[in-house]
Amino acid sequence: MLYNAGMTTSESTFPADLAIIGGGAAGVLVALNALRSATSAVQIVLFEPASTLAQGIAYATPWPEHLLNVPAGKMSGLPELPGDFVDYLLQADALPGVPRDVVADTFVARRHYADYLQQRLAEAQAHSAAALHVVHEPVMALQPGASLQQLRLADGTQWQARQVVLACGNSMRPLPAPGADALPPGRVVDAWDYDGVRMLAGDGDLAIIGSGLSMADSVVALATAGHRGRIHVVSRHALLPLPHAHAGSADFDPQPLLGMPLRARMRALRAHVRDAAAQGVPWQGVMDRIRPLGQALWQSLNTADQRRFLRHVVRYWDVHRHRIAETVHAQVAALEQSGQLQRHRARLDALLVLDGTLQLHAHGPQGGMQPVNVGAVINATGVETRALAMRNPLLQQLLADGHARPGPHGLGLDSDAAGRVRDAQGQPQPGLQLVGSLRIGTLWESLAIPELRVQAQQAAAGALPTVQA
Repeated sequence: MLYNAGMTTSESTFPADLAIIGGGAAGVLVALNALRSATSAVQIVLFEPASTLAQGIAYATPWPEHLLNVPAGKMSGLPELPGDFVDYLLQADALPGVPRDVVADTFVARRHYADYLQQRLAEAQAHSAAALHVVHEPVMALQPGASLQQLRLADGTQWQARQVVLACGNSMRPLPAPGADALPPGRVVDAWDYDGVRMLAGDGDLAIIGSGLSMADSVVALATAGHRGRIHVVSRHALLPLPHAHAGSADFDPQPLLGMPLRARMRALRAHVRDAAAQGVPWQGVMDRIRPLGQALWQSLNTADQRRFLRHVVRYWDVHRHRIAETVHAQVAALEQSGQLQRHRARLDALLVLDGTLQLHAHGPQGGMQPVNVGAVINATGVETRALAMRNPLLQQLLADGHARPGPHGLGLDSDAAGRVRDAQGQPQPGLQLVGSLRIGTLWESLAIPELRVQAQQAAAGALPTVQA
């Protein structure tokens, strides 16, 4: 239990054994694992301002055109039960009449995943020795301590917890144009505002800033909603996400890559792609072969090569690594072929309000591009990974007070191998752990379910022996 004999707490401060900050997929997976493994009546408190758990950014969409970016068979939330998500889909009759092996290979609607996590969380609650309490308020400040962590909520409520897990999830980068935040309401819509994007569908031209996964979401949403105007996609590299392919992994040993510098790795990967192609295996098979080594590949690079990767390679890596369903890729490609979708390799300079429309100014490799007039702009710039740019009051407070520091290259928060947050002096704090995207600087691969489910299991296992002692 939380308090030893003789310890007290004021009437205005509430106790918790384990506090989880963030109720998206990462936070729910931590709670799920804690409930499943608890052997005593510990108090688990999950702080999430949204009214619905397990949605976060990726899984909040209610629209069927938004598909998972990997097949259902790879999306179990529980490492020890690799077929658990497929089991859920079959039990829920999400794909009526479809046999199990086909379900496992299907890119299902993302809305099913939130439902899956919610159901598994409810089942765990019903059978756990622990108790889970959900507080729908954001945590604004956290003061780590030797034995108790102090939390202050937006409504002024104070909590104390022996263990805290930060699973804050993702936030969108701001548009890279001066004054974009001051544009009239409705002129700029975040790609993660799924209903708002659909409401833009019509005859007028639109612009999407960014060409990654969020762009693909926005394009298929607009197409499904009947958009007839042009869609201008503006990004620095103008690289679209690439499709998955139904092929097995390429047959080579990826371990030697870990001992190579960045340039040698890139040459070796290109050679493996050529060898795979000679055997009838597409390049996706090479990426699938090295997928389990994602974190090791990053951590085995020296600092200089990590910087080179971030400057020169990352966007090309992203489009090959973070792929989309073939049907989604085909839909985006068809819109481009028809001319309705137009790609512009350019950097956004300004958005001006002109005669009731927005005029977009940008420049590309050959200089300034012709201004484009659009009715609205969709911000699809992707996940904000720079710690100092994150618009999260809690994270900014932790950084300002020296309880945390930016991760390598300023990405996320710094943490040790166990996920414990490092303070400004680099010391890990036993009572404060990270799960998910905030570990990107140290792990790189820290956004997808295969990584989240392992981190969540480890975080719960690390916290419960302490709180159950």
